Amino acid sequence: MSVVRSHRYSVADTDLAEFLARRGSLIATVRKGHPGLTHAVLIRLENGTYTDTWHWETAEQLGAALAAIPTFPEAPLAMALTSDATALMGQVVDES
Repeated sequence: MSVVRSHRYSVADTDLAEFLARRGSLIATVRKGHPGLTHAVLIRLENGTYTDTWHWETAEQLGAALAAIPTFPEAPLAMALTSDATALMGQVVDES
């Protein structure tokens, strides 16, 4: 069963274009070393915050990528443009 890591954070409107570029670079780098990342979905909520959900084939692949975060210079660059960040992990139970 696939797993997800979901983040919630805020990004200033003036930083959004740069954040999207940095996030895209981070996703590309993660995929090079961790092909279990199947897709990532960024949603702007009506209150102006964002949810960013990354879908992985297995928990092991997600765990390996999380362990490697310190080796991805793009991660702190992207997250530097966010505030009030939280993260949750979960397992997909149903997908229609």
